[in-house]
Amino acid sequence: MSEMLNELIAPCGMNCRLCLAYQRETKHCPGCRPGATRLSCKACRIKNCAGMQESALGFCNHCADYPCRRLIKLDARYRTKYRMSMLQNLEYISEHGMADFLEREEEQWLCKKCGGILCVHRPACPSCSEPYETDFKEVIPAE
Repeated sequence: MSEMLNELIAPCGMNCRLCLAYQRETKHCPGCRPGATRLSCKACRIKNCAGMQESALGFCNHCADYPCRRLIKLDARYRTKYRMSMLQNLEYISEHGMADFLEREEEQWLCKKCGGILCVHRPACPSCSEPYETDFKEVIPAE
């Protein structure tokens, strides 16, 4: 059974399954969608923006202001620090569907050595400490 779940894809396009906060044992974050009761989720300006409240589908790319300044800044930080793009994730989901996206995530974010789930915020597998490289190919968004 896949460990990549559509309910763990945040409105911004982050795969919460890959997040350090989701993976840690103490102060575990349940992800941005199911039971989002953590203070950081309640205070998230992207998740709680007016456009997201109006979006029936629950993803930022369905908002009239997409991509907003906050999402662009978040995406830029993740592109440079973690070699992952929320904007590219959202575009992939729009073009190929959630099932294909989750399959791609499973292929990209499983440790080649032990099969454990990698963490986007760490340079090595949390299970076996094997360093990894992502298959990230930066696509500069059109302006």
